[in-house]
Amino acid sequence: MSYKNQFSSVYVNELKEHTAMSLVKTFCSGERKPSQYLEQLFEHIERINPELNAITSLQKEYALLRAKELEAKKPEAHQMLYGVPIVIKENIQKVDFPVECASKMLKGYRGQFNATVIESLENAGAIIIGSANMDEFAMGSANEHSSHGVVRNPHDPKRVSGGSSGGSSVACAAGFAPITLGSDTGGSVREPAAFCGIYGFKPTYGRVSRYGLVAFGSSLDQISPFARSVEDLDLVLKVIAHEDPLDSTSLRGCYESQIEKYTLKGKKIGVIRSLLKAGLDDNVLQEFQSLEENLKKYGVEFVDIEIPSLEHTLSVYYVIACAEASSNLSRYDGIRFGHRAEGTEDLNDLYSKSRSEGFGAEVKRRIMLGTFALSAGYYDAFYGRALAVRDMMAKEFASVFEKLDFIYMPTAPTSAFKFGENSHDPLKEYLYDVFTIPANLTGIPAISVPTKVGMGCLPVGVQFMAAKGRDAELIAFASALEKTKLIGTTALV
Repeated sequence: MSYKNQFSSVYVNELKEHTAMSLVKTFCSGERKPSQYLEQLFEHIERINPELNAITSLQKEYALLRAKELEAKKPEAHQMLYGVPIVIKENIQKVDFPVECASKMLKGYRGQFNATVIESLENAGAIIIGSANMDEFAMGSANEHSSHGVVRNPHDPKRVSGGSSGGSSVACAAGFAPITLGSDTGGSVREPAAFCGIYGFKPTYGRVSRYGLVAFGSSLDQISPFARSVEDLDLVLKVIAHEDPLDSTSLRGCYESQIEKYTLKGKKIGVIRSLLKAGLDDNVLQEFQSLEENLKKYGVEFVDIEIPSLEHTLSVYYVIACAEASSNLSRYDGIRFGHRAEGTEDLNDLYSKSRSEGFGAEVKRRIMLGTFALSAGYYDAFYGRALAVRDMMAKEFASVFEKLDFIYMPTAPTSAFKFGENSHDPLKEYLYDVFTIPANLTGIPAISVPTKVGMGCLPVGVQFMAAKGRDAELIAFASALEKTKLIGTTALV
């Protein structure tokens, strides 16, 4: 059975409803084989993806071979994702999969090794079926900055998907896979999750290994999952959220689920009212306030709070992120790997032309901003001061969490906007990250959950943050919230 989208000619069939948990039960019981499911899934993707442009590389032959290998043996206890198809962002290393980061600079480059998350997923029985579109080198809030073209929102293809992990978000929302992976540097998973009406979770910095992720901002980046249910988020975190000796920033221990023993009653949540005074669309503010009022009926207490350093959020983030991007992207010089310009006169000419031709406008903009912030005479005034404010912000958040369980914010100030609305003004696009950036700067976990909007309305996401290391508690809270049916994945019907 297929359903026609309220807004467009996109068709979404019953595959959209399949969760990872239900698929594992179906495959392990022998009711259906993973390869049979994949055959139907690939037909679904090939029919819908041309309009949405979410997946840039569908690895059918590899996925079917992997499915047959799994079917040849009985499922083992540790294979918690047995037969589950998963799509990964194009900046995560997987042997022989394209790792182009949606950039001309890396066109044709394929994975040379497996990222730690890939090893973990495959050990758990998952099947990586393809790579997802993204903003070039993960720089963007709308997925309009990609060498593969824009990613279209499945609720209305005239609107953006959100970025930079727009391809992964749309792949999940449109039923291409129940779980997809993106990377979150300043909200790049939570914002597209909000725009597409699904769940997006950014773990505590270091909880999921970054080994094998192409770096943008090394102190901010975090591989993060999308899902259509909180239960699936919990499931994938059991697999990928663990200590990794290959990542020096990896946290000790592993994720331990708390879903079974969690209730909403008595939880205390902070709200920063000053952030809601201007810039929010009416529908976002309405959904935000509605959920707050409904949660009070379940015994949740809301407390008004202030975090003074948040007024510097955007300034601090874009200095640090651009500085780290300038450093990380300096390796793309046209010599060792990546795009190499032809007909150059000398080494400087080679560097200049290769990088000019290989990088897109947004990447160049951020490299220049970052290089300026790190230059002699400006380092202390910009980068050094930004680090000091970041440290202050982390301490203020830690102090707040001594008295509260969570902090409640919108995920984005608006629903998905139309293509081209902000492309002429990069600063306007940067403002879309104002609510998501604090979690990256402070390293805390955060989840975007979809509110229950009416039929024919664009999705609205709201966000909850927890103290460092309290990932499992945050997921358990979201699961309890989901069970109230006050939130839930937006149906594409």
